[in-house]
Amino acid sequence: MQRLAGACEPYLYSAPALLLIATVMLVPLALGISYAFRDVQILNPFSGGFIGLDHFRALSQDQAFYRALRNTLWWTGASVFLQFFFGLILALLLDKPFRGRGIAQALVFLPWAVPTFLTGLNWAWLFNPVIGPLPHWLHALGLMAEPGNILSDPQLAMWGPIVANVWWGIPFFAITLLAALQAIPRDLYEAAAIDGAGPFQRFRSITLPFLAPTIAITVLLRTVWISNFADLIIVMTNGGPADRTQIVASYIFTQAFKRLDFGYASAISMVLLVLLLVYSMLIVLLRQTMLNKD
Repeated sequence: MQRLAGACEPYLYSAPALLLIATVMLVPLALGISYAFRDVQILNPFSGGFIGLDHFRALSQDQAFYRALRNTLWWTGASVFLQFFFGLILALLLDKPFRGRGIAQALVFLPWAVPTFLTGLNWAWLFNPVIGPLPHWLHALGLMAEPGNILSDPQLAMWGPIVANVWWGIPFFAITLLAALQAIPRDLYEAAAIDGAGPFQRFRSITLPFLAPTIAITVLLRTVWISNFADLIIVMTNGGPADRTQIVASYIFTQAFKRLDFGYASAISMVLLVLLLVYSMLIVLLRQTMLNKD
């Protein structure tokens, strides 16, 4: 009995934390999954019954969902690529010693500290031709025929939330990549320079291999987060005009909190969950394959 008690002691210590995680995460997840197979409509007091796969059958014929899925791919791909690209450039610049670097690093992190709701409002005002300067600047540069509201143009509307998302998300890549850059031994760069390697060769042969694990995990996390991130779209465009900026996450919000159909919204959430799980598994397998080759 004493040996059994000693073996169980570590699990007893962690039991409160595990119980809290199960209560906060697993119980809502299980409840949400159950909603996908039930008719849960808030304004219908007779709803709540089991309907099986009816929501998924309706979803397979929902053209608005497929449009939102295509918009999600564009929204996520453009946001992640631009955040990573500018974040990497910023991290490389901040990795060089210069006067006031500490202040610059603090300022770089500032957009990440701004609430997303306020970020969306600010960028919506900036894109408004009545009170914002951006349409007038774009017109002066010859990029727009007249100072119009980008957020109301079906061809350009998605660029508004993407620009706001890039501005808000660059600090994540900049800070994480900067931390990885500062962990690279400087002796490697000095030895490569002595051997005649140029800046691009040092970046390709030293910097990128050391950054590869950080890049993989940050891109994976940001892709999952941005795919589920509808705050900026809801605040700036509300999915319009004509659903041109409607993504899966905002479509879930529309079904759940505007149409009050929690069952159908849960079914859409399950599809998004499966797609993101498949994506995450592919990224992990690809990373393991690259490590095995090395």
